[in-house]
Amino acid sequence: MPRDRRDADIDRELADLPPELRWREWMRRIEAVLFASASPVPREDLARVVGQGASVDLLVGDLAADLEGRAFELARVAGGWIFRTRAAYAPAIRAAADVGDQLQDLSAFDVAVLAAIAYHQPITRDGLKDIFGKEISRDLIGRLHARELIGTGPRAPQRGAPYTFVTTTQFLVAFGLETLADLPEQEQLVDAGLEGGS
Repeated sequence: MPRDRRDADIDRELADLPPELRWREWMRRIEAVLFASASPVPREDLARVVGQGASVDLLVGDLAADLEGRAFELARVAGGWIFRTRAAYAPAIRAAADVGDQLQDLSAFDVAVLAAIAYHQPITRDGLKDIFGKEISRDLIGRLHARELIGTGPRAPQRGAPYTFVTTTQFLVAFGLETLADLPEQEQLVDAGLEGGS
């Protein structure tokens, strides 16, 4: 079986290094991969740069501990790990650079529609109309789609087979969620006044 091109030039085992230096080198490799990636990196991809018996979870844990007190952190989102700036530094970043948050220019209603899609996916525009009591514009759906927060799901099994909408990996990243199971329970949203009760 041919080797994957990505594995061609890497000594994963590092057998010539003492155990403590080997562990440190594996941590640095994981750090380099995460630093170079703009999207969450799954465990199986990180496992490609460390020895066969190495625990990616323990290496990531040690790396996260090394980052304590730094302006950025290691976060588990969308089934992988990613570096992100700690929330406390968001005002400094906004003051110093033009790095508009992709959610900042969404209206409260846009975010409510996004939440409805997250909780009821896959859902059609008619399904959203049933929730909100009014037509959801194609422009609103387009804004969410342009930000890659939603995508098209399977066609609905009803007359005309309309498109459904689902959230994306970018949605998970934007909201710091590992999976959709990390969404707050709808009862919590009602209690917080963020969603109307029945």
